[in-house]
Amino acid sequence: MTVPPHELTRIALMAMGSSLPVVLVGGLVVRLARSWSITVSMVALVLIPTMATFAGVFSASRFMAEPSFQAIAIVLLIVAVVTLPAAVMLARYQARRTVWEQEIQDSERAAEQSRRQLVAFVSHDLRTPLAGIRALAEAIADGVVSGDEVRVQGKRIEHESVRLSEMVDDLFEMAKINAGAVNAPYERVALDEVVDDVMSIHGIAAERAGVALTAELPPRPVRVIGSDRALVRVLSNLVANAIAHTPAGGAVKLTVGADQNGAWARVDDTGVGIDTADLPRVFDVAYRGSNDRVPRSDSSLPSGSGLGLAIAAGLVRAHRGSLSAHNLDRGARFEVRLPLAAE
Repeated sequence: MTVPPHELTRIALMAMGSSLPVVLVGGLVVRLARSWSITVSMVALVLIPTMATFAGVFSASRFMAEPSFQAIAIVLLIVAVVTLPAAVMLARYQARRTVWEQEIQDSERAAEQSRRQLVAFVSHDLRTPLAGIRALAEAIADGVVSGDEVRVQGKRIEHESVRLSEMVDDLFEMAKINAGAVNAPYERVALDEVVDDVMSIHGIAAERAGVALTAELPPRPVRVIGSDRALVRVLSNLVANAIAHTPAGGAVKLTVGADQNGAWARVDDTGVGIDTADLPRVFDVAYRGSNDRVPRSDSSLPSGSGLGLAIAAGLVRAHRGSLSAHNLDRGARFEVRLPLAAE
């Protein structure tokens, strides 16, 4: 049966008049759904055209449940039942992908910022020992110093060269950490053996700085999973930092233990402490705190590269642990938390 043109026009206008409000309301819902989850938004996008079609067909059938309308309604219902679960699955996939892409972008931005800080740090801090070496070498070459003074200046050049070597090693370590290339091997490590190595490394330097360096170990060994070399580097950097900020007559204490949350190692000092405003940034690359190192009359004492805390934090993260810092009544405490090795 042929439908007259005026009847087709009337049906079209009725369908449009019934479906358009549904679309407008749906558009408002989608606009408000910006603050909702992606899953809810996707479900709304599927329901809007389905409900608009249903309203248009119901209007065109003169609001009567005719056989043709019933068939169309059944088809729309089946479509909704099939598409809604698919929309939920796609929305969850898209949500995970969006979060993953955001994390990648955040990581790239953080890495780029870290690289810029590292470049700025290198350009500034490498100049000091290089300038000292150059000035001393020129003085020796020009005959400005002679005799026993040559030996003294040669020793200063040696100290500055060692400092440069340590800075370059730290820069390589920091570059590996920023690139995510540091992976702790799956080895059982006894923290008491790590502490013994750290005490051997810094015992003489602490004595020459007038700082009492002590260690306290539990009766039973505390074992973790990771790299003994990396963990020695972590605690060594923390102890070196504590000695550098503790005046003569002070003390630095390295303690190891374990509790229900895992293994821990603490480095306590009686130094100048950390400015409260600096605590959130103390492990940043090229961090410069408000409290300077304690001046030493012995220039041969190691001064560090300024990357020690950032390297320690990166190595601890590679061990799936955490590194925190806070002030004590006198001085500061740095605490390393690591998962315990299974017995």
